Amino acid sequence: MTAILSATLLLAMQTAGASAPSPSTSAPAPALSLEQQSGLRCAAAFALIARGQAAGDAGALTYPALGKRGREFFVRTAARLIDETGLDRDGVARLLSAEAGRLAQEEGALERTMPACLLLLESSGL
Repeated sequence: MTAILSATLLLAMQTAGASAPSPSTSAPAPALSLEQQSGLRCAAAFALIARGQAAGDAGALTYPALGKRGREFFVRTAARLIDETGLDRDGVARLLSAEAGRLAQEEGALERTMPACLLLLESSGL
């Protein structure tokens, strides 16, 4: 429980002031809890790192292998967001895609995010 709290707090500090991205439809995005925002951010980060690892990217290969565990975290996070927010799969996919875009575009964002996300992955039991 302490590890989950620590990871969530670390992510909150990194994303202070950031809000959930709005889907491209006319319906506004639901307000996400801190736990949901953290899961979303980490799921996107794991997807980016796993893709880099599969492509042989040296930076991505410095992290533990995320192909299987990262994918499971991603799937569970997406399912939980669907259940808890009422968004459909496309809505959650837009949120995840927007978060991945932010992590990929902002200099150093992915590297700053990964330590807390790895703690969150460990505490998830996956």
